[in-house]
Amino acid sequence: MTADNPSSRQNGWRAADRTEVTQVPRGSLTWIRRLSFVAVLAVAAVAPGPAAGSRSHACTRPGIPGCGRAGTVRWARLLPGPWIAQNGLLGTTPAHGQAYAALGDQVAAVGSGLAVSAFAARSGQPLWTADLTGFPAGSAIVSVRVWPNVVTAGVELPSAAGGAASRAARKEVVLAAATGRRIRAYPAALFGGAVAADAAATVIVGAHAVTSYANRTGAVIWSRPTGDAAQAWQEDGNRLYVTVAAGGYLGAAPVTALRQINLRTGAERMVRPPGHAFAGPLSLAFDGVVFFAGTAGVTAYSEATGDQLWHRRAGLPESVDVAGRRLYLLVGNALVGVDPRTGARLARVSGATAAASAGLYGVQAGAALGLDHGALGKAWGYDVVTQRVLWTSAPLPWPHYFVDPSGIGGSTSPSSDGLLLAICAALGPRSAPGAPQTCLRPELAAISR
Repeated sequence: MTADNPSSRQNGWRAADRTEVTQVPRGSLTWIRRLSFVAVLAVAAVAPGPAAGSRSHACTRPGIPGCGRAGTVRWARLLPGPWIAQNGLLGTTPAHGQAYAALGDQVAAVGSGLAVSAFAARSGQPLWTADLTGFPAGSAIVSVRVWPNVVTAGVELPSAAGGAASRAARKEVVLAAATGRRIRAYPAALFGGAVAADAAATVIVGAHAVTSYANRTGAVIWSRPTGDAAQAWQEDGNRLYVTVAAGGYLGAAPVTALRQINLRTGAERMVRPPGHAFAGPLSLAFDGVVFFAGTAGVTAYSEATGDQLWHRRAGLPESVDVAGRRLYLLVGNALVGVDPRTGARLARVSGATAAASAGLYGVQAGAALGLDHGALGKAWGYDVVTQRVLWTSAPLPWPHYFVDPSGIGGSTSPSSDGLLLAICAALGPRSAPGAPQTCLRPELAAISR
């Protein structure tokens, strides 16, 4: 498996199909986001839209005891297409290909193949299904992201035939969140795509520039060149940080500067380190700090000045808790929460926390979100400060978190109090001895958290 869409860290957590920690630049073909402990989640997948006549149950009526309580299943919607269920890290996944999901305040969107579907985030009511036409055979969705009033879907195009050096291209499709109407499609870098969007404009990371487009006309509002080689990048609020490195993210040259680009205005300034180069590849940007990780550990620099703020010899930037304003480092088989500006340790989530669990999804608002896998799996929340379980869900057969390697999509959003899971409500036969079992009733389930 290769990384799909390097982008901001604000919403999702990266999943991978291997357990070792890899220290490579975000945006490279081998870049992965590591999850805690020695287990990681597999690429999460959701197929588009509810099947005709699908079952739906929801927890939406006010006054019902327990409705909206953390761990409650708000709604579940039958997913179309062939799915399989298996023990361990994978859980419930499509039988073929991959799929992507994103959860916003109003809309939950899922995409697979060349179709995107949207549901009301609170009730699960189907809103629309959009077929993305006009792409060559072999094209497929590689990201789904939810923004105010729009949904964006990254579509990877097949490599041009006959050239060993040819590379796949990508288009970012903008859809109206209320209706699914296709608004525009913009060229994007394979590991880029939408980093900011609303009804008026969409900001796209392209192969050689960051560009803001007017959605009504498709006209360029502003564009900032980033060089001939595709660069790694990270987003922190209204600011985008793009590396300046000879050869780009695939090269061995160090990062000598960062382009700081205002996502609203396009204003650009250069941020330079106190020495010749930053220490290692760009890993995260958060709370006014950019983090570089390499074999010597993790080093934090001020986004404003480029000055070094702190350094730790052990640890790899894993993710952030936006509400808790904490950076989480992967240290051994544990997550260590630190102050992003000082590096001071604030919390620790050890492997013992999830002794019965195969994986941890992330930490949001001070609560670690994890899964127990298998036929009677559960989702749970764990307070990283008090070291106690906050809530657990009812048994959820073969549960699977949705992740997006961009960090902009996935099971959860910092502004939402829900999360999405794929589950298998009815299990079918195995296609062959030792093979995964067919899932007769794959469902998209929304859980309160």
